[in-house]
Amino acid sequence: MAYVDGFVLPLPKTNVEAYRAIANKCGAIWREHGALQFRECIADDVKPGKLTSFPQSVNLEPEETVIFAWIVYESRAHRDEVNDKVMKDPRMADMMKPASMPFDGKRMIYGGFEVLVDL
Repeated sequence: MAYVDGFVLPLPKTNVEAYRAIANKCGAIWREHGALQFRECIADDVKPGKLTSFPQSVNLEPEETVIFAWIVYESRAHRDEVNDKVMKDPRMADMMKPASMPFDGKRMIYGGFEVLVDL
């Protein structure tokens, strides 16, 4: 069954277009190396919660929005192969530097997930 890498991160609203440009480049590279899907979504209806919420998960600041993203692979092994190729791709080098990121990478949440239900 498929495997998914998921991400939630805070993005300054002033950096949306810079983030979109980087996400488009990264998405093309991930797809070129075999990812089945690459999705980047911007918050539209994510209210702060009392106990939990997307804004709370990234310690959202007033002039930020939330990005929710995922990449789909055939399996965990496929994900590991694709990510190994992506990380060695020279086009990624500048985008991976913390100073180049249009968001605070320390507040990004990410992880790998096995698909439980696929309808």
